Amino acid sequence: MKIRTLFLLIILVAITAFAALNWSVFTTPATLSLGVTVIQAPLGLVMLGLLAFLSAVFLVFVIYLQTSVLLEARRHARELHANRELANQAETSRFTELREFVEAELKRQANSGAESSAALMVRLDQLDRDLRSAVEQSGNTLAAYIGELEDRIESGTQGITPSPNP
Repeated sequence: MKIRTLFLLIILVAITAFAALNWSVFTTPATLSLGVTVIQAPLGLVMLGLLAFLSAVFLVFVIYLQTSVLLEARRHARELHANRELANQAETSRFTELREFVEAELKRQANSGAESSAALMVRLDQLDRDLRSAVEQSGNTLAAYIGELEDRIESGTQGITPSPNP
């Protein structure tokens, strides 16, 4: 039990005990002026009735406030839930867009890589053909030089007779 509720209960018990102990004084009739007329009524009971009425009005007011606060809290909770759902949908949409963008970029990179690989292979094939051609030309040139040297050696050895070894 909260301290405020306990405090209110203690005050209510104290008022009830006071009224019970002084019941004869509360019920003693007195002349009361209502502004336009004068009546005979027990002042204590009138005051006790006004206290009960004000307490009832206060209780109704407190219940009204608590109810309005609870309804407002429920409304805020519903709005919060709706906003949370909207945020989740927006986040899901952003993730979907990001995934599509990443997939498109990966495909573009793969296509670019394939194109680069194809271009590289074409270039390597061309270089291979050029290198083979250069090696073949070098071989032909070398063979021509060797043939020319052989011809010179053969033509030079025909006019020279071998000399005896001393």
